[in-house]
Amino acid sequence: MKRTMQLIMLFLVSTLFLAGCSAKSGGGDGFFNEFFVQPFSIAIQSLAEWFSGSYGVAIIVVTLIIRLILMPSMLNMYKKQQSMKTKMAAIKPEIDDVQNRLKEATSQEDKQQLQKEMMYLYQKHGVNPLNMGCLPLLLQMPVLMGFYYAIRSSEEIATHSFMWFDLGQPDISMAIIAGILYYIQYKVSLIGVPDAQKKQMKIMGLLSPVMILVISLTAPAALPLYWAVGGLFLILQTWLGRKLYSQSKEEAS
Repeated sequence: MKRTMQLIMLFLVSTLFLAGCSAKSGGGDGFFNEFFVQPFSIAIQSLAEWFSGSYGVAIIVVTLIIRLILMPSMLNMYKKQQSMKTKMAAIKPEIDDVQNRLKEATSQEDKQQLQKEMMYLYQKHGVNPLNMGCLPLLLQMPVLMGFYYAIRSSEEIATHSFMWFDLGQPDISMAIIAGILYYIQYKVSLIGVPDAQKKQMKIMGLLSPVMILVISLTAPAALPLYWAVGGLFLILQTWLGRKLYSQSKEEAS
């Protein structure tokens, strides 16, 4: 539960930072602006020229390129998570036994001894419940934030349209599409997950699409476009990771 709350706080802080501070990133020569925002602005501008001035297509292409670059680290994270789940499932009877005895323990000495026994079980089987491979998520934040700011601060994007909407104006339909895609991605990520872990993932999983929907309702439509493409990619990436490592798991068993 403590770890879940930490992830929720990280997500909230990151989302609020993106939503509230974007106006400050339109200019300046700071390190973040120079090395993260400007390169994406140049990439979007160049691709838009390549695609006959279509900034919508440019956003889609850059989003896909970023996600493809980050994909190996995300798949590696998923592989670690699957490996950890397999190990946890193997020692679950022993863990349940220790936890039951821990509930029944009355003295502090017995509780400490049982906690040591639990730690020994984790060490013996090479299990670290706190190490589920979240580092790639943290490492990609500057990249995704840089792209976010490049979209939000671009005057060119704000004056162009794509498909049925203006990129620089809020669009309810795009906001709903982005929220739905991230909700689907959350549901796909739950396939094959034990019920106990589903409960832990529920708050964080629902928070993401809700926050994206709320922000997208008032943000320029270019942002929900970026989130929608990213959400669709994550759905396919989650499916691929599950297919790859579920097969590896079956072959190993």
